Amino acid sequence: MIVTGASVQGTAHLARGQGCQDAFKAVDLGGTAVLAVSDGAGSLDRSALGAHIAVDAACRLLAEGIPDAEGPPEAWTRWVAGRGRRVVEEYLRAAMGVLGAGSGVGAPGAGAPGTDAGAGAGVLGADTRAADPGTFADTRATHPGTLADTRADEPSTLAATLTAAVVAPPWVAFVSLGDGFGTLLTRDDRCHLVLPPPAAPAPFLSSPGAALRVRTFAVWEPDLAGVVLSTDGCAALALDHPAVHQLPPEAGPLPAAGFFLGLAATLRENHGDAEPLRRRLSGPEAGRTGDDLTVVCALVEGG
Repeated sequence: MIVTGASVQGTAHLARGQGCQDAFKAVDLGGTAVLAVSDGAGSLDRSALGAHIAVDAACRLLAEGIPDAEGPPEAWTRWVAGRGRRVVEEYLRAAMGVLGAGSGVGAPGAGAPGTDAGAGAGVLGADTRAADPGTFADTRATHPGTLADTRADEPSTLAATLTAAVVAPPWVAFVSLGDGFGTLLTRDDRCHLVLPPPAAPAPFLSSPGAALRVRTFAVWEPDLAGVVLSTDGCAALALDHPAVHQLPPEAGPLPAAGFFLGLAATLRENHGDAEPLRRRLSGPEAGRTGDDLTVVCALVEGG
């Protein structure tokens, strides 16, 4: 497994003298890898610290108890649903430890610490669809009353998003809360945006009821060649408008094959050296958004 990533300070942050608010982390477990990216809310205090807490919590908890790659789909969907909830709870505990018990950071609806239940008050919404690639098993929470945006209620510090994945070929399990996105690469040089950016404003890990709003799902892809996670600052660089492919707007964003396949080819040639990725994220095209840009990926050897 080739595991690498890079994070680049956005031009708007640089102009304001503001540091990078993104964070990423990866854990290479041999034939399995855990990836995580987080985007701190740049307008709030210490959001960069919140982003680092998020990726630390995700990588630590998602590296535990990973199901067997030959296991049934139910084992993967239940495991990732429980892990997603645990990651949010761990983030909130760490944030409260940093800010103090009187900070106002709470976990309404998060459940008891240490539980490993499905992410939906006991509801495991196993929406198994014939998706391309593989089987897409969606286990998002269907808890009523938790889908409205509550960013106005955010605490003043440590607000961050999370996009994480466990890559255990042929399985990939995702945990997401926020506006990051995830792309699968297959051996026949195709890209699949299996975790698109949300259409509406996304919550933070510290949002009320965040543990019930986290998205978790597992994908089975026998021809898996790689997984790429990106923060929303990379959208202009890594995603195409549907009009580029002669599709209507409702088709939504599509992965820019030139970006992902070119990235994978370069990283395979240089055995994971992240410098070309960092240069790409620092280029003039990437700088159009002004936001921080972060990419982390795992490429299957020989994929």
